Amino acid sequence: MNKFFLLFTLLVTALHSQTKTEPQLPANLKEMSYNEYLGFVKKYHPLVKNANLEISKAQANLMMARGGFDPKLELDYNKKQFQGTEYYSIMNSSFKIPTWYGIEVKAGFEDNEGYYLNPQNKTPYNGVAALGISVPIGQGLLINQRMADLQKAKIQVKLSQAEQKLMAVAILYDASVAYFSWKKNYEEYLLYQTYSTNAQVRYNGVESLIKQGDKPAIDSVEAGIVVKNRLLSLEDSKLKLAKAKLELSNFLWLENNIPLELAEAIIPEKKLGQTIQETLNVSDLVNQDFSLLNHPKIEALQSKIDMLTVEKRMKANMLLPKIDVGYSYLAQPDPTIPNNNENYKLGIDFYFPLFLRKERGSLKIAQFKIQESEFNRDLEKLQLTNKISAQKTEIESLTKQQKLVNNLVDDYDKMLKSEERLFNIGESSLFLINTRENNLVSAQLSQIALENRFYTSNSELYKIMANPN
Repeated sequence: MNKFFLLFTLLVTALHSQTKTEPQLPANLKEMSYNEYLGFVKKYHPLVKNANLEISKAQANLMMARGGFDPKLELDYNKKQFQGTEYYSIMNSSFKIPTWYGIEVKAGFEDNEGYYLNPQNKTPYNGVAALGISVPIGQGLLINQRMADLQKAKIQVKLSQAEQKLMAVAILYDASVAYFSWKKNYEEYLLYQTYSTNAQVRYNGVESLIKQGDKPAIDSVEAGIVVKNRLLSLEDSKLKLAKAKLELSNFLWLENNIPLELAEAIIPEKKLGQTIQETLNVSDLVNQDFSLLNHPKIEALQSKIDMLTVEKRMKANMLLPKIDVGYSYLAQPDPTIPNNNENYKLGIDFYFPLFLRKERGSLKIAQFKIQESEFNRDLEKLQLTNKISAQKTEIESLTKQQKLVNNLVDDYDKMLKSEERLFNIGESSLFLINTRENNLVSAQLSQIALENRFYTSNSELYKIMANPN
């Protein structure tokens, strides 16, 4: 009787140890917190670096556009000598300074000579200096291609900054999903590991009771089935965990684009539910409204509208006649020769198409593009507002569901312990114990799945907010 009592105590102890008890983990395991993981992704992931390059490219384009206003030094020299005769020697040098409103200031020097020189190119012996200005009266005064390129390049920098945020957020979201999947599979693995160990202990206890003649032999078959099922689930969870770790490793890099492999001793953060909203900076948003004024997607659409507006101004400017007026004061560099105000060069260029059908059509197309972009922006604002509201509702619902499933796990745990007590006094069976345990396992798996949905829902809200900082 004492031997039976000893074996029975061993069986009941195994049953109790499987309920809501975390396995004893090796001492060398180290947590990699979610915040630390995101820090690695933000700093070293190649796609995040590529997103940062977009800003650098936009700044390089801005530098190119500013080059349209750089002063220019020009020299044009031509000379022809044939059979001892100098046909012509023409040298024309200039220094031009473009200004913002299409006005160009120019200083130049000409020194031309030769037997066959065109009379209009003839200059005094010491050459002639010129100081002049070129002014577009119609097209090109208030806006021209040079001004438009610079304005669009400045807007492009803002657009690239917004797109960089969107690209970075998308990468961080994918990385977060991989982390949550790793945590979910890790917790499932621990769960199956615990129940597999307890099933084996229970099987050994039943075998001992059968040898003593206190239990029918069929109970060993039932206990063995549970062991095999637990081992099968454990092996499947091992496979899922291995795949999840490999997926997670895709987002782990070091400096110089060196991929980082996740060590076996690294485990996910245990208390992620308490820190995730703070890490993603969404805790305030869950409880209050969010302004879309500085949202990267809205900023990107607005930047595109601003660029189209610049283009529309260029098209409207084409409706004006093209009138370019140039004036240069001419003087000889020799101080002994007097100069007077009658030495000058004046030029006027005029161009104007009569019907302007091409110009008016281009302007209408530019206006239609702006209207289309404004419609897309307004639609995006509405969609973002609704997405944020839906996501906040989902987070609130998942929080309530987590409380319910936690209570459900507690209830199933109480039912299992009650069944163990009945089994202890001989009023229950191994079949009922296994049934209660299966219900508890299902509830705990639902608990893990709901936690994963809660994490993913918060990261989706973070993605909608698009604030990677």
